[in-house]
Amino acid sequence: MTYDAILLASFGGPEGPDDVIPFLENVTAGRNIPRERLEVVGQHYFRFGGVSPINQQNLDLIDELRHELKDRGVNIPIYFGNRNWKPYFVDAINDMQADERSNVLALGTSAYSSYSGCRQYRENIAKALTETSSDINISMAHPYGNRLGFRTKPASVLIDALKFLVSENHQESAIQILFTTHSIPTDSALKSGPEPYVEPGEYIRQHEEVMHDMMKMVNISTLMKPPHQLVFQSRSGRPTDPWLEPDINDVIRELGVAGETTAVVVVPIGFISDHMEVIWDLDNEAMATAEEANLMFVRIPTPGIDKDFVAALADVVEDALYGDSTRSTPTGLCSGTCCPNPRAELATIPGV
Repeated sequence: MTYDAILLASFGGPEGPDDVIPFLENVTAGRNIPRERLEVVGQHYFRFGGVSPINQQNLDLIDELRHELKDRGVNIPIYFGNRNWKPYFVDAINDMQADERSNVLALGTSAYSSYSGCRQYRENIAKALTETSSDINISMAHPYGNRLGFRTKPASVLIDALKFLVSENHQESAIQILFTTHSIPTDSALKSGPEPYVEPGEYIRQHEEVMHDMMKMVNISTLMKPPHQLVFQSRSGRPTDPWLEPDINDVIRELGVAGETTAVVVVPIGFISDHMEVIWDLDNEAMATAEEANLMFVRIPTPGIDKDFVAALADVVEDALYGDSTRSTPTGLCSGTCCPNPRAELATIPGV
């Protein structure tokens, strides 16, 4: 397929105190979330001056990806659009129309198959195309969580962290590794990926694959096999609705009560950058929980703009351009019915 532009599709975040509540209203639109609850969540952003780091992180990622592609002889402009804040997808599409782009590859900032992490972006972009009356063709690249470059940096830092903890007299069996990702509704998790839906669903299966592969890397490098598990964080649904568990804070409390653990190492495999749900939910809330449980707390960084991760994203682009796998194994194509919208079926851009 010939593409003449790339669209980095992301979540968005406020750029100042006045943006916080309007941004949260965009995020929760149609969910009847009380303003009082938004103001509570808004305090997380106000602690950082009302600015989410996600937009600048994405701009940095775009810059690095542009250079990586150029080094490979791929000279394609990269545009930036968000679901919930400026620049919106409509803004990006208007810019692409002004530049006479016609065939665009959208690259999401979520690495796994799920409704909110993949299909919803495809819906959002389709809606924006309608709103702008654009005839641009936009296709969404498939998830890339299983690409080796996605976990090279976190695995390397994890290995160093384990060596340090052992040198500080923590027993291998007393170090608990918590691989964490965003909780989603259990039904959405089951129906993630293409049909036929098989328990526990692609969302969990893909995360477990990353977790197991990283533990293999740990074992090969250190010969250690510390206990580990997949946990979840940042739940945002109604308390009565079933979402993926266990919650990371509950797990840390239970480890403290059991008394067999002295340190927790948190690996946020569900995220590509250290945005608000990492620097607040983990570096503040989970760390405080660990301190209350008298456990040492170590948090491993996300891939960010690590060279291996950027190279993996460039592989995704080249796979779409040339129709063949390059330096890392693709996760496979999604079907037209994967990760269904739990409320209504909406138009989507295609996946490639």
